[in-house]
Amino acid sequence: MTSGKNRLRCVACLIVCCLSGCADRLILFPPANAVAGPGVQRRTVQHGDNTIEIFTARSAGANDAEPRAFMLEFTGNMTRAEHIVAYVASRWGNRPVETWVINYPGYGKSTGGARLRNIPPAALAAYDELRRIAGDRPIFVAGQSLGSIAALYVASKRDVAGVIIQNPPLIPEQIWRQHGWWNLWLLAAPVAWQIPREMNSIISATQATARAVILIADSDRVAPPRFQWKIASAYAGEKRVIVQRNAGHQTHLDDADHARLREAMGWLFDRATAAE
Repeated sequence: MTSGKNRLRCVACLIVCCLSGCADRLILFPPANAVAGPGVQRRTVQHGDNTIEIFTARSAGANDAEPRAFMLEFTGNMTRAEHIVAYVASRWGNRPVETWVINYPGYGKSTGGARLRNIPPAALAAYDELRRIAGDRPIFVAGQSLGSIAALYVASKRDVAGVIIQNPPLIPEQIWRQHGWWNLWLLAAPVAWQIPREMNSIISATQATARAVILIADSDRVAPPRFQWKIASAYAGEKRVIVQRNAGHQTHLDDADHARLREAMGWLFDRATAAE
């Protein structure tokens, strides 16, 4: 009897915790440190009273030439912008592209607190600043895992030339369907209800019409493939899907998948710059 009462107290405490904003602490994990590589530049954007930290790098094709296009990349959950920006820029190879990667509020030196509700407006503010710099040149948006949610949201609200997302999670439905059963939805329901509508990738996907490249890991346990496919199926624009076989959430692309991704990125770039 006592143990039963203790379990009920634990569940009650968890519910109170969730109702007071625990979803942010359960989902977001800002890393403490990261080191920027060579050729990486830092800039900031003011968004209201807060500062958004951005790191930029150029592809090999833009080392000695002005970029013909830009990419706004959003990081995964436990990643910092300065750590990945040079790598994601290098994926464009000889195509002249400048890549921007933001640190979410509460990550790095971006201010405003690590809150799910702070990510969508920060993502739009970064895009608007990039658009000011890019002028009429095309802007792609991209993101892996958590970053795919921000990329899809921007694509649903702004004029983007293309979208690249990898292993996109469907946070509200995953919480509900994967974790509701073991707590009779007493914990899952309030956590799912706290997820901002702007962080629901199905909603964003149905409103995004730019060409897209969607990478899906078929053995992903963090974002199970059935949820990734729901997002891919809901995406309103023309798309190419690359399935990464026998791959988990953090599995690196092998040579064959890299080749398929480079070809698909070329498809996006060539169509976006064809009118120049």
